[in-house]
Amino acid sequence: MSQQRMSGIVLHITALPGRYGIGTMGAQARSWVDFLHDSGQRVWQILPLSPTGYADSPYQSCSAWAGNPYLIDLDTLIEDGLLTREEADACDFGGDLDYVDYGLIYKERLPLLRKAYERGKGDPAVESFAKEHKSWLKDYALYMALKESYGMIGLNTWPDKAVITREATALKKAEASLAEEARFHTYVQYLFYKQWEALKAYAAERDVLIMGDLPIYVAEDSADVWAQPGLFQLKGPARPSRVAGVPPDLYSETGQLWGNPLYDWEHHEETGYKWWLARLKHANAFYDIIRIDHFRGFHTYWSVAAKAKTAMIGRWIKGPGLPFVEKIKAALPPGSLVAEDLGDLGGTVVQFFADTELPGMKVLVYAFDPDNDSSYMPHNAPKNSVCYTSTHDSPTFIDWLTVESSERERELARAYLRLREEEGWNWGAVKVAWGSPANLAMAPFQDILGLGKDARVNIPATIGNYNWRWRVREEAINEEVAKKLLEATKVYKRA
Repeated sequence: MSQQRMSGIVLHITALPGRYGIGTMGAQARSWVDFLHDSGQRVWQILPLSPTGYADSPYQSCSAWAGNPYLIDLDTLIEDGLLTREEADACDFGGDLDYVDYGLIYKERLPLLRKAYERGKGDPAVESFAKEHKSWLKDYALYMALKESYGMIGLNTWPDKAVITREATALKKAEASLAEEARFHTYVQYLFYKQWEALKAYAAERDVLIMGDLPIYVAEDSADVWAQPGLFQLKGPARPSRVAGVPPDLYSETGQLWGNPLYDWEHHEETGYKWWLARLKHANAFYDIIRIDHFRGFHTYWSVAAKAKTAMIGRWIKGPGLPFVEKIKAALPPGSLVAEDLGDLGGTVVQFFADTELPGMKVLVYAFDPDNDSSYMPHNAPKNSVCYTSTHDSPTFIDWLTVESSERERELARAYLRLREEEGWNWGAVKVAWGSPANLAMAPFQDILGLGKDARVNIPATIGNYNWRWRVREEAINEEVAKKLLEATKVYKRA
């Protein structure tokens, strides 16, 4: 991460406005980049770009490498002659401008992409793309073809055990019978990568860096587990022996049971962390800055029996530690990593983060402890850190201030942030974050707009609750907001 003072906004692509029910990588994304440029922001932080999985979470994906087909822009496909306007307009993506209807997106999006495939599958660029990404794409495309042939059921419930275990004869038969469907999924990834590379290039032209989010784990039902089972702690074909989560925390009295298969770190070490290094180099080609989610799992990770109903009964297991971190740092450009270091961290974990010398996160909605000088307080933020007003997992700042905080927390926050109702309480938070010593200050766009509970992205340890569904209205991305944000950014020397 750059040592100069910068600022930026957190807004996932799905949350952008647009006519097809979900934000995409087309004109609206470029308009958003223009807004960031015009408001003096250097960084656009997004959530994982991988296909969404269980409960529509981008942190439960069927691939660590693939892109989300929902983000492919239909207007661009129309411009390229792969779809017609009438075909796109005939689909029902729902009329709600504030929330994504993933059920409708799932129902309507893939049939359109199949039409595009039929018109574009002869493009020689697709074959070149497939060769470039063959290390993961062949397995992913066949996995998706198989999954669809089995009615989208989970990997470890596929009816043909020989396919699950990748026996050569069964695999060859599947490749032959599902060749066309696998080619379709290859083509979808070609479209995604082509549009993403164009959007990233546009952001670079506008001097906007993209911070991507890398989930530490992959899903149990994933092409990664199917293709390379030796990377994970499994007790049978695609069946984890232990799974990931965290013990009881502020979000849940029973902890968070994520269910992701845990890594076999001994195996990873024996291979020189080949898979991880390839994954991070792939992410480095996608993003300018990589935020690794749940980074503390490299120090110690919470291990829960696969059959457990909650995450309460588990144990901390030693992870690959500092030698692994030093190896990945050496493989990436300096300043390209941010470590998510939130949560209840013990003394040895705190020291681990200090030893990595990577920037961590300081979050205002967790800062205002009336009885202690919290490390999240802006005046305690080191230069080598990122100061956030809130995150995608927390309440928005306004929701925290008006609903979630205690009276004493609220009083301290109002005094510390010098909040003025006539200006908008959110701007007090933004200005203090921007004025902090941290080299990078970030705010979810909800905090720039002063939005409350209805605009929250995710409530951890829950399903539903409109998680991952919020979208911003097009009229909210306007010149007046850009001007006010630019003024604050200039005042605090981040422009």
